Amino acid sequence: MTKLFTFLKGMAMGAADVVPGVSGGTIAFITGIYDTLLESIRRINPSLIGIIRKEGLKGAFEHINGTFLICLFAGILTSIFTFAKLITWMLETHPIPLWSFFFGLIIVSVIHMFKQVERWSINRFVTIVIGAVFAYGITVLHPVAMEPTPINVLIAGAIAICAMILPGISGSFILLLLGMYAPILAAAKSIDVVTLGLFAIGCVAGLLTFSHFLSWVLRNYRDIALTFLTGLMIGTLSKIWPWKEVVSWRVNSHGEQVPLLEHNLSPFNFEQVTGQPALIGYAICAMVLGILVVWGLEKFAATEQK
Repeated sequence: MTKLFTFLKGMAMGAADVVPGVSGGTIAFITGIYDTLLESIRRINPSLIGIIRKEGLKGAFEHINGTFLICLFAGILTSIFTFAKLITWMLETHPIPLWSFFFGLIIVSVIHMFKQVERWSINRFVTIVIGAVFAYGITVLHPVAMEPTPINVLIAGAIAICAMILPGISGSFILLLLGMYAPILAAAKSIDVVTLGLFAIGCVAGLLTFSHFLSWVLRNYRDIALTFLTGLMIGTLSKIWPWKEVVSWRVNSHGEQVPLLEHNLSPFNFEQVTGQPALIGYAICAMVLGILVVWGLEKFAATEQK
C-alpha cells in the first residue's frame, strides 16, 4: 500500500509539473515526502561504488531508497504522459478554472509552509520578501527563443529539474522562459524517444548536482530555507492569476501564435477588456477545490506519519 501511495504522490507531482507556474516540489512538500526525496537522491554519489563492493547491488539499492524512487518517478512519468494532453487542452479551453484551481492550491500551500517554520524572527520575514521578489522577477522575464537542438534539450533538462524540486519555482515555467516548453510537451505527447531521452539525461545530471546542495541547506539552515521557498511560492502567484489580458504574441516553432506578454486584470474588468466571460463562480469553486486537495493531502500525510 505504501508503494501505491508513493506512486500516487508522484502522479500528483507530475500533474503539477506539466503546468507552467506550478511546482512538483510544492506537492512533494505538502505530501510529506520532500526530505525523503532529497536525501534519497543525495545518496546517489560515488560512494555507492564502495557500498556495491561491500553489500552488493541489493545493499546499494536499499541505501538509496530505490523502491521509493522507482515508485515516485514512475508516478511522475505516468502523470506527465497521461496528463500532458489533458493539461494542454485545459489551458487552451478552460484556462480560468484551471489557473484558479492552482491559485487556491498555492495559497493554502503557503500557509502549510509557514507551519513548518520552527522559530520566527525578523530575518525570516526578510527572507520571505527576498524569495518573493526573486520569483516575481523570474515571472516577468521575457521568454528567449532556444532552438530544440540536442545540446539545448540537455541544458533545458538540467535547469528545469532544479526548478521542479524547488517548491514555488515551476520547471515548466523555466522551460517556457527558455522557449523549450512547447518542444518538450510535444515530445511527451508524441513519445519522441530521442528528445525525451536527451531531456532525461539533462534532468538526471541537474538533479544529482542540485539535490546535494539543497539537502545541505535544509539540514543546516532549515527555517531560512523554508521561508525563502515560501517567498518563491508567493512571488509566483502573479503568474498563476486566472484573469489575464494578452498584451503581445509570439510565433512558436510550429508557426502558431501563442501569448508572449500578459497583463493581470481584476475579474470584474476582465469581461469588459477581453469580451470573454469572467467565470467568477467557476473560479471560486476551482480555488476551493485546490484548497481542499491540499488540506486532504496534509491530513493524509499526517496520518501516514503516525
